[in-house]
Amino acid sequence: MNQPIRTLLATLALVALAACSGTGPTPSPTSVSPTASPTAGPPTELVLLTHDSLAVSEDVLAQFESAHNATVKIVRAGDAGSMVNQAILTADNPLADVLFGVDNTFLSRALDADIFEPYHAAGVEAVPAALRLDARERVTPIDYGDVCVNYDKSAYGAGNPPPQTLADLTQPAYRSQLVVEDPGTSSPGLAFMLASVARFGETGDYTWLDYWRDLRVNDVAIVSGWEQAYYSSFSGGSGTGDRPLVVSYATSPVAEVYYASPQPAESPTGVVTDGCFRQIEFAAVLAGAKHPELARAFVDFLLSPDLQADIPLQDFVFPAVPTTTLPPVFSEFAAQAAQPLTLPPGTIAAKRDQWLIEWGSAGTALRIP
Repeated sequence: MNQPIRTLLATLALVALAACSGTGPTPSPTSVSPTASPTAGPPTELVLLTHDSLAVSEDVLAQFESAHNATVKIVRAGDAGSMVNQAILTADNPLADVLFGVDNTFLSRALDADIFEPYHAAGVEAVPAALRLDARERVTPIDYGDVCVNYDKSAYGAGNPPPQTLADLTQPAYRSQLVVEDPGTSSPGLAFMLASVARFGETGDYTWLDYWRDLRVNDVAIVSGWEQAYYSSFSGGSGTGDRPLVVSYATSPVAEVYYASPQPAESPTGVVTDGCFRQIEFAAVLAGAKHPELARAFVDFLLSPDLQADIPLQDFVFPAVPTTTLPPVFSEFAAQAAQPLTLPPGTIAAKRDQWLIEWGSAGTALRIP
């Protein structure tokens, strides 16, 4: 998310995906102690391949470096899609030891390419089963976030309530109010499209394509990415546009409060918690890593209490370990969908490209210049 919200710091990546299950014999995950004693001599350089939006506190990262006599070199590879593509293309000579930032909408492409080493991370038992999508433990869940419709509170009031459901967005009361991101170029846009598939289905009297046709009739605006949608088209919070509804994140209100000076008692934006799509981010040891044991220790570190506690106000998503104490501003202003929409990674992998073609044919190519 994305999102994780990570995208209040930078636009989240466009993602694609393939089947989560693999064929052939199942390797046994290895395990290493996260508290191994640092070795003598000069520090070992651990290379972390990630997307442009990763944020981590320097003092927290320094804890790992000190404990393992290491330096962490962060290689940013554009958006998450570009990052995974580069990892696949360089699998015979890996660019890094660890990859962080592949999410559940892109997971299976990486798994099918066999670029990760199975590993049972220390502390992963504390992560809810719903986040642990790979039974072979080639990836470890680190954080998650919900892509939801946000609304400008100042645009609604008594007798004029904000929408409550995805279906409400097609009603005349919300005509010309919604801006969404293109699912072909934006991660939250793709998540919103997948949410519509999950909610309305592909068959029956009213399908997800019927929904998109109705959105167009209701004058939905579609732009290329999250930053354009949130900052240029949306009217709420940090936005400067005239549309009071935008596809963003359940944690967007946190950033609106946290970065305001002085901080307001109430966020200027709200969240429609119906129809949210959950994004989960993973880390993994790259097969053929130069320093595999150190890489495994780093994955352990990503689930450590200090790193998990650093996630909410660095990346504006939820930590994967549910016992993590959240900062008060995050606890107060972050929304969380009670029943987020999801689709099996294998289903997304098999149908994503066809869905994008069908989405385009539904007449949704409306843009704001």
